[in-house]
Amino acid sequence: MIESSRVCRCVLCHDYGDRDDYDAADRGVIENVEKFGWSVTGVPSDDDGPGWAYTIGRWHSQGRPELAMFGLDLGVMQSCLNTLGSRDGLADGDSLDDVIKGYPLRLRAVEPDWFRAFFGHGMWFYRHPPIPFLEVVWPDRDGAFPEDTGSLAQPHLWLKPIDHPKGVWTQDV
Repeated sequence: MIESSRVCRCVLCHDYGDRDDYDAADRGVIENVEKFGWSVTGVPSDDDGPGWAYTIGRWHSQGRPELAMFGLDLGVMQSCLNTLGSRDGLADGDSLDDVIKGYPLRLRAVEPDWFRAFFGHGMWFYRHPPIPFLEVVWPDRDGAFPEDTGSLAQPHLWLKPIDHPKGVWTQDV
């Protein structure tokens, strides 16, 4: 479990060098965090597997866990994360019925051992992980969640990598 005290060591709270040295993607994240309180980074699907998206900046701006979502259309995931971005009180085990019409979502705490595999840009921003992350988990068309069916359409990041079923999500761990 991650310590709940809020210590932020991000690129905004500490001087890690000249911002002019950052590339356009890095500057974009910084600008979004300064303007909105978070940024959403998307990793598109490719021949190796499905895409995912995650927030950067909620921990810095609000002291709230970052959020991640996997396996859906990138635009849908980014929209969901932006909808959830300003919400307070999100915690492991929460059920949310008001994000995707007709589909409840669940929140699951992410094991820190997954951070480097999936949240590289976030780790760049924060410099000294771990920081709390919640996986936003969606059900299949029948309303079943992956922990109920064993589906690997999205990873089970609440499990330690060694306990996760082998598949597309464990290739880089």
